[in-house]
Amino acid sequence: MNEVLVKLYVPTIDEQYDIWIPVNKKIHTIISLLVKSVNELTKGYYLPDKTPYLYDKINAMVFDINVRVIDTEIRNGTELIMI
Repeated sequence: MNEVLVKLYVPTIDEQYDIWIPVNKKIHTIISLLVKSVNELTKGYYLPDKTPYLYDKINAMVFDINVRVIDTEIRNGTELIMI
């Protein structure tokens, strides 16, 4: 399995998305990909001033940006918040 399907909540624009993310990339790369994806999905409406953080929605834990997805608790169905 090279990707996992997660539910991404973006409170600043009050939207949520089901998105596939690669498990072999580091969280900082995933955040960049998510920002780009949400920006495209909102037709340029989502433009954060600084790099957002990625949190687990259930326990509000922020993910370390230097860790690969596969080394975290992120699995299929995980709910994430990008703030």
